[in-house]
Amino acid sequence: MKRIAILGGGISGLAAAYELELARKRGAAIDWHLYEATGRLGGILETTRIATTEGTFILEGGPDGWVTDKPWARDLAIELGLEADLIHSNDVTRKTYILINGKLQPMPDRMRMMVPEDLSALEGSPLFSAEARAAYAAELTRAAELKSTSPEHDESVATFVLRHFGQEVLDKLAAPLLSGVFGGDVAKLSVRSVMPAFVAMEREHGSLIAALQAKAAARGNRPPQPTFTSLRNGMGSLVEALIERLPMERIHFQSTSEDVWDDPCWQIVVREPSFRPLELPEALWVDRFDELVICAPLDVARRLIPVGDHCLAIRRQLPTEASSAILAAFTWPAETAAQFTIPPGFGFLVPPAPIQDVSSRPEAAGRSGETRSFAGDQPQLLACTFVDQKFPHRAPAGARILRAFFGGASAEALNAATDEAIAAAALTQLRAILGPMPGPAHTEVRRWPRSLPQYEVGHLDRMAQLDELVARIGNLTLLGNSYRGVGVPDLIHAARNAARAIAL
Repeated sequence: MKRIAILGGGISGLAAAYELELARKRGAAIDWHLYEATGRLGGILETTRIATTEGTFILEGGPDGWVTDKPWARDLAIELGLEADLIHSNDVTRKTYILINGKLQPMPDRMRMMVPEDLSALEGSPLFSAEARAAYAAELTRAAELKSTSPEHDESVATFVLRHFGQEVLDKLAAPLLSGVFGGDVAKLSVRSVMPAFVAMEREHGSLIAALQAKAAARGNRPPQPTFTSLRNGMGSLVEALIERLPMERIHFQSTSEDVWDDPCWQIVVREPSFRPLELPEALWVDRFDELVICAPLDVARRLIPVGDHCLAIRRQLPTEASSAILAAFTWPAETAAQFTIPPGFGFLVPPAPIQDVSSRPEAAGRSGETRSFAGDQPQLLACTFVDQKFPHRAPAGARILRAFFGGASAEALNAATDEAIAAAALTQLRAILGPMPGPAHTEVRRWPRSLPQYEVGHLDRMAQLDELVARIGNLTLLGNSYRGVGVPDLIHAARNAARAIAL
């Protein structure tokens, strides 16, 4: 009987446990156990459902969906009986805004991140100067040059975008878009890790615009697939469906792994409040396993990897930098939502560079047509999602949900603040950007300290070296967003593949 310990009950740990349980039911000689340090499973996948007389509000504490291009989350949802609950983003009204000099400027239509499919869509766009539009047009004519000079080595997102489109596009589009997903610095983020599709486009076509146009031509009259997919009752539905298929006697809550060592099998010291050994003064116990699967966050994973020359080499390959995130979600019922308006679309992004403030007077906030910004030392919003406009079934008819995000240094600065202070800071900035709005009926604040490991230049090479080091041990698996993807589909795909290999 092969004994397997899973440390961490986020989506990676749950997906791994689900796959191991399938194998166990098929007759595999395995005995798996999952240890979660908190009292709930799902990690950052957390849905709050607020029932009102008007209907139900769906509030996400983490990701609100996944990129449709990657099939693994959808496949799992269907496997778990959730196919009827799959919903797609409202792409017909899709619009994303960039905050420039205190005003929301819409991104042109038919763009994939910072790359336009149609240059004519840029004409008349207030987002770009004539120089930026000329840089876009020139990129299409430089296809052969860009293809022949495509570097063999990894490079930063900033360098990649600068080569194609120049500084303005980097500052106005690439930086806020990538910061919104990875919370990182585009001058450090690895383009091969965070934008592999664009690297592949460059190698094949040179021009990224030409690559998108080729894809559009190949698609013909078929409509593009929806950008995002989610679940009608929230992402928590996926967690709940997984839990229903797992035997609870194999899941241990409030169980903190204090120490791990390999001698010769994995020995794990666990602190569990329900355990009261007579011979120990604390609620500690030791168990032994043949396989260890660490699905914990980056800092916890680094602590759990045992001390020793080989394991220290593994630690050195892990990312060292990680970005924090804080989100504040607000709801307004239809009656109060009617008292303010927001532009059509999915939401807005804030470029990470400081925005020039033309007036620090408090009374300037919310005035129509007036440029608004914030003091440079004040935590800045990273983004805001217009939730009820992005997905259907998120709010009752006429009601409103906004999710405001702080990231990076702003999230770090706010991490010690109370929920009330964070909500107040978010509302102040939302009102300055969107205009006056009444107080929300409900507020949710979620903090995710150091939750996004930074895939810095050379990340894929470091992961290849990490794989070699882990393979020498043979019975250790590292899962989670520190390694090969931060999206829900990536995490599910890696976890299920790893579990299948372990169960053999």
